[in-house]
Amino acid sequence: MLRCENISKTYLMGEDNNLTVLKKVNFQIEKGEFVAVIGPSGSGKSTLMNIIGALDRPSTGKYFLDEEDVFSLPDDKLAEIRCKKIGFVFQSFNLLARSTVLKNVMVPLVYARVPKIKRWEMAKKALQAVNLEEERWQHLSNQLSGGQMQRVAIARALINDPELILADEPTGNLDSKTGEVVLKTFKQLNKEFHHTIILITHDHNVAAHADRVMEIKDGEIISDKKNN
Repeated sequence: MLRCENISKTYLMGEDNNLTVLKKVNFQIEKGEFVAVIGPSGSGKSTLMNIIGALDRPSTGKYFLDEEDVFSLPDDKLAEIRCKKIGFVFQSFNLLARSTVLKNVMVPLVYARVPKIKRWEMAKKALQAVNLEEERWQHLSNQLSGGQMQRVAIARALINDPELILADEPTGNLDSKTGEVVLKTFKQLNKEFHHTIILITHDHNVAAHADRVMEIKDGEIISDKKNN
């Protein structure tokens, strides 16, 4: 489904002070895989996620999604890929505090210019997929628990039925029990609905929920193995 070839990323900090955070990274992920990318702070894992999500460009190398050379595309096509092919889930939820659950989930549909008459059914389907109780759908997002907010964020990521879900430290703001519920939601989406999921984490206990773990250190993939 996606392939990274010799991906490097260097930030220009000054005339004689460049920072290289990714160094000739190579890997391939097949459709339907659940992969965790694990590494400490500063290892390059978030930069890698931003490149996979077409939010940032590599300094060198190529990134292919469905055999398409992503960064050879014009900006409008990149925006279309981000909108239709990739769903994003963030540690901080990124919900609109004064909007209802339903309105939060529908936000991507507005940008995708989906007719209003279709938005309700699509939002309902996404919220059912993450097992959020219907009585919560009219609540404001700031009236929810952390776990419920993250499930709303996951539903929002699902709303356009993306091929790929990118989750950046999705349990980072949750207690361990609530985090387990969210991780089970990801496993369900992967097993039952066959979404390809890439989960970014620094926590080995979180990574253990994935089927495959890639470990990154100092900008390089140092391990890539299947979980038992």
